[in-house]
Amino acid sequence: MADYRSEAPEILRSFLTYHETIRGHSKKTVDEYYLDLRMFFRYMKIVKGRVPRDFELDSIPIRDIDLAFVKSVTLSDVYDFLSYLARDREVNHEHRPAGKELGLSATARARKIASIRSYYKYLLKMNLISENPVQDLDSPKVLKPLPRYLSLDESVNLLESVDGNNAERDFCILTLFLNCGLRISELVGLNLTDIRADSLRILGKGSKERVVYLNEACVNSINSYLQYRKNIASVDKNALFLSSRRTRISKSTVHNVVKKRLAGAGLDTSKYSAHKLRHTAATLMLHNGVDVRTLQELLGHEHLNTTEIYTHVENENLREAALKNPLSAYTHEKKT
Repeated sequence: MADYRSEAPEILRSFLTYHETIRGHSKKTVDEYYLDLRMFFRYMKIVKGRVPRDFELDSIPIRDIDLAFVKSVTLSDVYDFLSYLARDREVNHEHRPAGKELGLSATARARKIASIRSYYKYLLKMNLISENPVQDLDSPKVLKPLPRYLSLDESVNLLESVDGNNAERDFCILTLFLNCGLRISELVGLNLTDIRADSLRILGKGSKERVVYLNEACVNSINSYLQYRKNIASVDKNALFLSSRRTRISKSTVHNVVKKRLAGAGLDTSKYSAHKLRHTAATLMLHNGVDVRTLQELLGHEHLNTTEIYTHVENENLREAALKNPLSAYTHEKKT
């Protein structure tokens, strides 16, 4: 992975540093910003005649990009870049497959648009530009797949099937996933000091803290696991969940635990995962009267539209409404 600190021009490096240090975004997120904007400015150098059209895009340096160059970019230039992404950019370019496939997906293009928007919004905020050339930039329509989730009966079956080695730990993990909708990174990062009487302190994305309140099932499962855990001479004394090596449990171990327990319950491990248990928690709560804004806070979503995906999943009220239509039982009889 390229290191923006040594490769990016100052006008871009300040933006990336701002997101990493002030906004608290992860290294992965900042690196993705850099790769998106590096490709954008490489292409802009072609558009502006700084390098020939037939120049290899991925070898174009951008250290000479300055504020004057950034200001020269127009909305038309950006649409030219998007046309290149949609028609000419090689898919999996870095891996160079035997058969070239051209044109990035709408999702990949939308991410690059988001990076460009964020960059020019930053420049405007810092009074480095007086007008934002991408203010009216449209994004390609991205169809979000509906999240897969377990039904209530499947969830109960999963919990009831937990037995054998590490049953207390695994049951507690599954209970927190299904009741609190935790991300896997949030679960593995839990410490003993994060446990309160009826709540958990969660460190979410971007190092943002939130409090998740615990119902009776969560409190009981945590207490049972703590009774089991106190007999383990742990290497990491503050980690809540421990691996067989008595160190903090890893993401890969949690994935394996969930797959093992899903298989033990007779559920399809190709369809469900640890993240699908988060979807399950969100869907079950929404179907049982939790409003979408409360769900947003509970899940730690920064934007409401991320949470609203759960409002499009199967809704029993809509199913019932369809069945109550007076024409629901009508069948066509062919005339003889």
